[in-house]
Amino acid sequence: MGSDRTDGPVDYRAAGVDTAEGARAVERIRSHVRATYRPEVIGDIGGFGGLFSAAAFKEMAEPVLVSGTDGVGTKLKLAQLLDRHDTVGIDLVAMCANDILASGAEPLFFLDYVAVGKLDAGRIERIVAGIAQGCEQAGCALVGGEMAEHPGTMDADDYDLSGFCVGVVDRPKMITGESIVPGDVILGLASSGLHSNGFSLVRKVLVEGREDELALRRLDLGGGTLGELLLTPTRLYVKPVLATIAATPVKGMAHITGGGITENLDRVLPKTCDARVVRGSWKVPEVFPIVQEAAGIDDEAMYRTFNMGIGFALVVAPEHAPAVAARLREAGERVAEIGVIIEGSGVVVYG
Repeated sequence: MGSDRTDGPVDYRAAGVDTAEGARAVERIRSHVRATYRPEVIGDIGGFGGLFSAAAFKEMAEPVLVSGTDGVGTKLKLAQLLDRHDTVGIDLVAMCANDILASGAEPLFFLDYVAVGKLDAGRIERIVAGIAQGCEQAGCALVGGEMAEHPGTMDADDYDLSGFCVGVVDRPKMITGESIVPGDVILGLASSGLHSNGFSLVRKVLVEGREDELALRRLDLGGGTLGELLLTPTRLYVKPVLATIAATPVKGMAHITGGGITENLDRVLPKTCDARVVRGSWKVPEVFPIVQEAAGIDDEAMYRTFNMGIGFALVVAPEHAPAVAARLREAGERVAEIGVIIEGSGVVVYG
């Protein structure tokens, strides 16, 4: 009769979890985490909970906490294939921070969750360094996180990322879209490329069976590689947009993520208005025609899947549009007037 017992003692490392490597990873990420700290951070890495002072909220009439959580999705598979782990952390922060920015909230702090098949301190450091870089771009503090080793449930080289961002906005200054009316102008901020959406399709048509082509230098990509292009991190719009809305009225904002312009800009529209977006009013980055040709899909499917070169949108009164656009350009954003608000039923149409 068989026995469930093993010969000799079995410690945690023998079961597949290396706590010593985990401790080494914590030491390697410590400086990256501390680089993100704001004055409100209390304590240091290693506590049971991240502490953040709310003293500054006293100056607000009605402070509202705004939270967002997200992941990087299957873009991680490409990072693992190319053994490049320093940019996906930026993607993680951007997906969360840009979301809460859409209400006018300032991101305050961020927490991450990294699940791995087998812990490697060097790879963890590269991942968390990217997360820290994203937090610095967003102006929020990385106050905590979790590294979980999952032997037997994940392959040794596999990992997944998720994150959680908390911000604050004074309720009288929240941007809700309620005041949007026909005649208002839609301004689009350029994306850095695919960002972190649509990668299941991208991998299907550009990566699977063509892995050897990802590292080839291409003339049509200016001497760059397709792998580099696909891993371009998501742009963070937090600092330029917060500075702009503090100085100039903005009625509505949308983070253009999964579902593209079609299924994100409509989320800020009143039920009596449509957003008429004019294709061709901005430059579409080279990666999107590459994907479209490989996938053989039409424009409607592309605009419903990808950001198509617009990563964030703002709706403003026509008299304020020039000032808003000028401030954003001064902050380094590429801005285009991509459409107008018309009477309708709360959807995006193209013209």
